[in-house]
Amino acid sequence: INDAKQSVAQKNRDGSIGEAIAFKDERIQVSSAEADAKIGEASASAKSIDGENDAKIKIAQSNAERRQKEAESLRLATASEKIQAAKALEEAYVAEKEAEIARAEREMATKKADEIVQAEIAKQKLVIEAQAKAEQTIAVAKGDADAIFLRQEAQAKGLYEVLTKQAEGFQRIVEAAGGNNRDAVLMMIADKLPELVRTQVDAIKNMKIDKVTVWENGNGGDNTSTSKFVSSLYKSIPPLNDLFNMAGMDLPAYLGKVQSQENGKKDDKDPAVLNEASEAPKDKPAKK
Repeated sequence: INDAKQSVAQKNRDGSIGEAIAFKDERIQVSSAEADAKIGEASASAKSIDGENDAKIKIAQSNAERRQKEAESLRLATASEKIQAAKALEEAYVAEKEAEIARAEREMATKKADEIVQAEIAKQKLVIEAQAKAEQTIAVAKGDADAIFLRQEAQAKGLYEVLTKQAEGFQRIVEAAGGNNRDAVLMMIADKLPELVRTQVDAIKNMKIDKVTVWENGNGGDNTSTSKFVSSLYKSIPPLNDLFNMAGMDLPAYLGKVQSQENGKKDDKDPAVLNEASEAPKDKPAKK
């Protein structure tokens, strides 16, 4: 029984020791496994972090490169846009300049065309005015010519009528004079004599003679100063004797005779002789 108990106890001890050893080994193995696990986890975590960091670094580098490339691309794009904008502005300026030149040329052409048109219009206007003026001048000249013709025709007709009437009157006068032309002319002159005398009188009737003063210079002679003055005044009237002589008539005796130039003698009927009685005394002024 004791041995059995001892054996049982031995076995219990061995069992407990074995159990303890087994538990220890279990714990050691568990701890080792846990440590290995932690180390593995840490290593894996470190590796994971390294990988993550590497990935981040690579991502950062990639981002940097991307941003750099983006910036370069943006710069190039901006520069290209500016270049394109500058080119566009230049092209727009050139196009605008060309358009301005074209517009100026069009305006100049239009202005020249307008000037040509205006000049042509003015030319045509002058031509039309000249033609109208010429036609007007022709019309006026024709009208004047027609008027002159009509006037002269009327004058000719009137003159014809007058001459016809005069011819008829002359014919009647000749018939009244018995067919003697000289007697007919004398009748006509006798008919016009009062008018001729009136004309002679009218020639001197408006002469105003307020006073006549004759100074005798003592030269003597056949005629006195007064008679010379009266004779000169008489001779100043256009002589009727020539008119009567041309008509074949003689002046009446009471009018006197023309002074003879050959012998220097005066006719008794000379007005100078007839007025000799009114002569003023010599060397003294006489008033009439």
